[in-house]
Amino acid sequence: MKLKKGDEVIIIAGKDKGRKGKIEKIFPAERKVLIPGINTVKKHVKPKKEGEKGGIVEVAKPIDISKVALICPKCGKLTRVGYLIVENNKERICKKCKVVI
Repeated sequence: MKLKKGDEVIIIAGKDKGRKGKIEKIFPAERKVLIPGINTVKKHVKPKKEGEKGGIVEVAKPIDISKVALICPKCGKLTRVGYLIVENNKERICKKCKVVI
């Protein structure tokens, strides 16, 4: 996967289009990423114990990786990720400004 935990991304499709956030968790098998505050849904929760309250809570759901794009930390633009091999190390680079991410 070209995106990593902690990357700043922007949503390019769906109900949250245009919003920005940092990746909190990645699910490579499902090709999804979890971004706090993005793709929130309301979930009805039953009380588990006596005296505990149930109700409706908002939960962030994972979003498909094809709906997010990386924001370059240097140029601040929406970009794709490229790779550069330097001394047997594979480095991620910004396709626009060619700087190592």
